[in-house]
Amino acid sequence: MTNVTANNHCNEWDLLITDANIATMDSNIDAPYGAIEHAALAIKDGHIAWLGKQTELPSFDALATPIISAKGQWLTPGLIDCHTHLVFAGSRAEEFEQRLQGVSYEQIAAQGGGIASTVTATRAADHETLFVLAKDRLNALYSEGVTTVEIKSGYGLDCENEVKILEVARLLGENHPVDVKTTFLGAHALPPEYQGRSDEYIELVCNGMLTQVVAGNLADAVDVFCENVGFSHAQTRRVFAAATKHGLPVKCHAEQLSNQHGAELVAEFKGLSADHIEHLDEQGVKAMAAAGTVAVLLPGAFYFLRETKQPPIALLKQYNVPMAISTDFNPGTSPLCSLQLMMNMGCTLFRLTPEETLAGVTKNAAKALGLSDRGVLKVGMRADIAHWQISHPAQLSYQLGVNKLLNLWVLGRLN
Repeated sequence: MTNVTANNHCNEWDLLITDANIATMDSNIDAPYGAIEHAALAIKDGHIAWLGKQTELPSFDALATPIISAKGQWLTPGLIDCHTHLVFAGSRAEEFEQRLQGVSYEQIAAQGGGIASTVTATRAADHETLFVLAKDRLNALYSEGVTTVEIKSGYGLDCENEVKILEVARLLGENHPVDVKTTFLGAHALPPEYQGRSDEYIELVCNGMLTQVVAGNLADAVDVFCENVGFSHAQTRRVFAAATKHGLPVKCHAEQLSNQHGAELVAEFKGLSADHIEHLDEQGVKAMAAAGTVAVLLPGAFYFLRETKQPPIALLKQYNVPMAISTDFNPGTSPLCSLQLMMNMGCTLFRLTPEETLAGVTKNAAKALGLSDRGVLKVGMRADIAHWQISHPAQLSYQLGVNKLLNLWVLGRLN
């Protein structure tokens, strides 16, 4: 292959990693996983300055350049968890018991449980409590090679507490190696005080909450739960229109329990992603393909809710819709804080290949967040790099319970 250097001053590299096999996930490299074996990678100013076959390394001053040997192990892009609800208080273990006894998600929600119970606990928690709880969860993801995480609000459901959640998420990003992206999900559920007045609540979301969120620069995107137990197609459109007016990209919890055509709506707004999508039809897939909207698969929720209707994987492949995979980490429907577990579930439950699942937590997850500077290892990209004790990248989707991570660099910094 032809190698590219960012500049000719190789002796100015901050770090050189040698004796590596690299799963670049670069589709321009004609090999599974975009793999380059017997390779090296150089970092400068937090970004990748050179990578390629080690035999083709340009000259550099070995005395001035720190060198780490990967000892024949594999490098991948840092993993990206593109759909989480990481900031919340309380537990919903009792609802887990109810579901095992046959009570449906819809029935639990109608009884005041579900999201509403987490809202009560989260409203009662202060910033410090939420920060400590969320940091533990973020640490768990980080220990598995995750370098970027999206965190949604949606457990406050009023101005004060939606802002509080997003402030905690921003604070996590400022005080943790993981890069945190935030999403405003005020339209997650109808709070108790607005029962029977959903249009009034959407008005508050659009002209009360969102205004404060934008003023505080607290969100990178806006999401809506478009569902028969959430918000209607028309209400979702109102939130998307308000977000667009403020210059924020949109995404959607779409087609999880029924087909409300939320995926088509988010595609109409050129949105980043449609997430869950078990009930997505061909019309919705075609709309996503035309708009470049990513399909975010959430096998943890599918598994935990014991769903039987799978996302339309064959249609997504047929229309070349990028598929991301995420934990959907939350207290009620996916309390599973492991992105590697999601990779395994993507293979075992949705019949994806290990290469497709790795793409789903790297380059496609980056696209689902609107990020073009990560998710692939190539010159100019962020040096978010995971170093694994594995003999083949498929092992990341194969084996669970043993931590295979050796080193993790975020923006070129070994943490």
